Amino acid sequence: MNISQIRYVLEVANSASIREAATKLFVSQPALSSSIKELEEEIGILIFDRTNKGISLTDEGREFVTYAKKVSSQYEIMENRYLSKDSDKEKFSVSSQHYNFAIKAFTEVVKKHGLDRYVFSFHETKTKDVLEDVRALKSEVGIISFSGANEEILKKLFKEYGLEFTPLMRRETYIYVWEDNELAGRKEISIEELSDHPCIVFDQSDNSNYYLTEEAMADYDFKKLIKSDDRATTMELIKELHGYSIGSGMLSGEEAILKGMVSIKLKEEDPLTIGYILRKGATLSVYGNDYVKELLKFKE
Repeated sequence: MNISQIRYVLEVANSASIREAATKLFVSQPALSSSIKELEEEIGILIFDRTNKGISLTDEGREFVTYAKKVSSQYEIMENRYLSKDSDKEKFSVSSQHYNFAIKAFTEVVKKHGLDRYVFSFHETKTKDVLEDVRALKSEVGIISFSGANEEILKKLFKEYGLEFTPLMRRETYIYVWEDNELAGRKEISIEELSDHPCIVFDQSDNSNYYLTEEAMADYDFKKLIKSDDRATTMELIKELHGYSIGSGMLSGEEAILKGMVSIKLKEEDPLTIGYILRKGATLSVYGNDYVKELLKFKE
């Protein structure tokens, strides 16, 4: 078993077919199939079921992929630190749900140190990826939130992943609409009054698990629902379809993409607790420590 085979398995698992995976990996389809078959024979399990309808993970394959993701992530970290052309540069990484204050804190760290050579990363990503990134040390700090609907499952995952959560703020539930929406002048609104408008939510896709959503009201049965995995696209959908999204109401200071958005207090209460996660027992770099200090400036 080698790292190439592990990466091959992960790419196939994330693709619709062997052909698609081979194209992404820039290898021939027969070579890819042969490599995975050799791996299956070596470890003594069947990772994929192959039928006329396509290819899918077996139960044992799903377990293998769980471990493979961890191995691949750790190997990537080692490659970046010791083998890449940037190995002599200072490094720091954050993974976050969609919160502008997290970006603001990050930029303050960059400006404070004024380094000549560095590779810093800010990953604006999904809940599961934030957890995985911090657990695997891909990122030193993660920004995450939970509501009443998913608080217990997130706390369980923090413990399972060996993570420590520090709350920064608790926010009431708001909706966002475009400024020309007929509802824009309202100070408060109920979810029932929004039934004729599409709700635009951030798509957590791979896991298809609403318990990992970063929005409040995750367990509500929306009449009209559109999923998007891009913030700019979400804004466009809200504007063009007179839709709405659910969030914390923090619009002040947001970047230009949010200009034109209006927040309205939602009558139904499902407040978000927003904070940061660290790997338990991890020693933060000077950049990680400074980033946490910047985050604590937003603590309420």
